[in-house]
Amino acid sequence: MSHSTIASHLDAQANHYLRKQLPGHRVIDVPPGQLSLEVATDVFILRPINVRGQRIDSPPVQWPWGLKWVQLVSSGIDLYPEWIFGGPPVTSGKGANAEQVAEFALALMFAAAKQLPSLWVKNADWRLTALAPLRGRTLGILGFGSIGQSLAHKAVALGMRVTALSRPGQPITQVRGVERANDLRQLFAQSDHLVLAAPLTRDTRGLIDRHVLNEARPGLHLINVARGGLIDQQALLEALDSGVIARASLDVTDPEPLPADHPLYHHPRVFLSPHTSAISDEGYPAFLEAFIANFHRYRERAPLTNLVDTARGY
Repeated sequence: MSHSTIASHLDAQANHYLRKQLPGHRVIDVPPGQLSLEVATDVFILRPINVRGQRIDSPPVQWPWGLKWVQLVSSGIDLYPEWIFGGPPVTSGKGANAEQVAEFALALMFAAAKQLPSLWVKNADWRLTALAPLRGRTLGILGFGSIGQSLAHKAVALGMRVTALSRPGQPITQVRGVERANDLRQLFAQSDHLVLAAPLTRDTRGLIDRHVLNEARPGLHLINVARGGLIDQQALLEALDSGVIARASLDVTDPEPLPADHPLYHHPRVFLSPHTSAISDEGYPAFLEAFIANFHRYRERAPLTNLVDTARGY
């Protein structure tokens, strides 16, 4: 190969960085959502496609146009249509935003424990409030990939007890001080804060249902930074109304955005953010470095890392 042409949905700053780091190769700016390519291209960096009510279930004419590799920006593959995975090899952005998402989950735990922002005073009516610690509390983590591991490191350093549940066969010994939960019931029954960091697959859709929620330790704070489809949202509302779940911090919902009149917007124990935990004001540094390393493997015809396994679902 004399040179490669990379079509990219990334922003102009990120694409400029790729040009500087990959001299001799061409990087083409493609607006997010645009799938047609006007020049011969061998690599395509794709943002999520089926988002905000949009669905593109049929491939563009003559897809995949001679592409030899498709790089997804996100770690999850559920926001991309199936036809993406029927052509050239596809790699994900797995792990690239783990630190940002883990920090966000930790911030949500601090906000709950320290009653922020409701604690701030605006007048002379000061009322002393007993605040909860994180040290000594139990954090449950469902899904022990890059996000789960990063969060576990931070929580252990804070003196939290951490228990995790991951897919069968995946070890959790990468982080010292983390215990393995026997099952989902035990994870919910033991946790004070519980973070969902698992991928959305056929097996995990709707996994957090009434039966699981009813096993929760009283006062549980449920945090979802993964995918809204993991939770039966009607069951969650019922668990919040009954007091089984004390608080739900949701960075993701199903669908996104929720309809204007959805009860999750108005429930006093629900704290919604607009799927923003992975977005950093630093841009895409970890993603770009991982892509560049993989690009050199691609050029050398070496095996790519983070290859998507559609049977597994990520």
